[in-house]
Amino acid sequence: MKPSGQKSLPAIGFLTVTRDAEHGLFGGYLVLNHLGRPMEFHCTAPVRPNRAQEILYGPTLEPYLYGERIGQTLLRKASLSPVLAVTDVEPVMAARVFVSVPLALVARRPALAEAGSAALADVGSPTLLGQRLRRDPPHPAPRARTIRLTSLDACGGCLAVAADYPGDVECVRRCWPLFAEQIDLEEPFGRIRDAIEEARNGVR
Repeated sequence: MKPSGQKSLPAIGFLTVTRDAEHGLFGGYLVLNHLGRPMEFHCTAPVRPNRAQEILYGPTLEPYLYGERIGQTLLRKASLSPVLAVTDVEPVMAARVFVSVPLALVARRPALAEAGSAALADVGSPTLLGQRLRRDPPHPAPRARTIRLTSLDACGGCLAVAADYPGDVECVRRCWPLFAEQIDLEEPFGRIRDAIEEARNGVR
């Protein structure tokens, strides 16, 4: 889906992965303009590791599947280049190594408050940026760190970016205000999941 006539507008991407017990992982990527309107959408065919991959990849399997196989593919497939992309699934952050677009992880503020100020000081803590800030319950907590993360507050929402890409922090602070009035950080992920489900229902 690529509406025409909107390429000059600033864009922000939302990338997530859903898990289906029967079929495996489905990735979805939605690009919105500054008004929150869709500019482009892509979703993947189901990705399901075989037993050999589960054994050989071990704790690196989730970053590989979510970040390299799904996240990288969707970000590179898009014809529009957003100023920023965000995800709500931590292993997707592994895609940052393979793409040029700044990528941030959305974390829920209530979970952040629960983690406490001590956890905030440790920006690499798996408790802060992994299990306790995961907003998608069907996904099991990763067995290994996806990528080192740095947390920051941006316009009322808590975000984390890859620690090895310090420029992403400045990008988030500079770019998110362009979209903040019209777009809630969490709402577009619901759209993506509904669109994936609709696409799956259409081929049954």
